[in-house]
Amino acid sequence: MTELSFRKLDILVADPSNHMASLVAQMLWHLKVHDVAEAVTSDAALVLLRARKFHAVILDDLLGPMDGIALTRALRSSADNPNRDIPIIMMSATPEATRIVEARDAGITEFLRKPFAAQHVATRLQAIMKAPRPFITAEAYVGPDRRRRKLDVDGPERRH
Repeated sequence: MTELSFRKLDILVADPSNHMASLVAQMLWHLKVHDVAEAVTSDAALVLLRARKFHAVILDDLLGPMDGIALTRALRSSADNPNRDIPIIMMSATPEATRIVEARDAGITEFLRKPFAAQHVATRLQAIMKAPRPFITAEAYVGPDRRRRKLDVDGPERRH
């Protein structure tokens, strides 16, 4: 299997803990990511997301004052934000199934359970680079296509 290069990626890490944000940034530097920006609040993350283009965001579920899901909804609903359609990887120490579903429905692309290793980050980055999902803008949802596999559906069950 050919490894993908992360050398051209600019990534924003948003975590309420300076220590954790720095640790994730160090993992990304180890993976040879081009540039890593850090934010410890959702407000600081939104300022950075409006100011420059990133290739991905890695954010914590418990970010404040908006949590990771609220930040994702704000980003996805902001039609003039240059990062509206980028992949978002959410980190969480205690992900419950209902919270993961809520994150997916808010527009989260991938999920990381804390604690994790650099290889887990690399796996998520490879997933979003190898198989980018189409960005959907619909009345009730804005974000990456939530379907992970393509099904060929014919017959009365097919939606038009």
